[in-house]
Amino acid sequence: MGIFIFTEIMLFAGFFSSFVIVRKAVPEGAWPPPDQPRLPFERTAFNTAALLLSGVALYVAGRRFRKHGAAAANPWMAAAMMLGSLFVALQGGEWVGLLKQGLTLTSSQLGSFFYVIIGAHALHAVAAILALALAWMRMSRNQLTESRLIAVEMFWYFVVLVWPVLYWRVYL
Repeated sequence: MGIFIFTEIMLFAGFFSSFVIVRKAVPEGAWPPPDQPRLPFERTAFNTAALLLSGVALYVAGRRFRKHGAAAANPWMAAAMMLGSLFVALQGGEWVGLLKQGLTLTSSQLGSFFYVIIGAHALHAVAAILALALAWMRMSRNQLTESRLIAVEMFWYFVVLVWPVLYWRVYL
């Protein structure tokens, strides 16, 4: 899992580098493009809070699992999953709104970078939520090992912790 996360960090670093180079090449005051909608950074701040809270819930689940067993951790794991799912659903609603306003993959460099970078994060979030769901099912059956929980935690924490950087660079 550590090697996988390292390669994913490199993937996002490449996205960031490209985004920063293109953004810096645009004349002052011309970014974002004037004919494109503004990204809803206020609404996305709420989504960000849900994602960060899911990380906290997973942290509590992991601590409770290690100290008190699966039954004590189960509701916290479910909360982490639900908050992560809320984040993805709210981001999906945001995408629908931006598409209706004309921000598409081909409408501008902003649209291209937005959908590639944020879309890559969304795919990671969905995959990590599925991993959380599998771990939660195993936990419910008292079949979850600590090493599997650690792997899922690492993946989810990557998804949670890369998001504030994405939000800061792309939205603000």
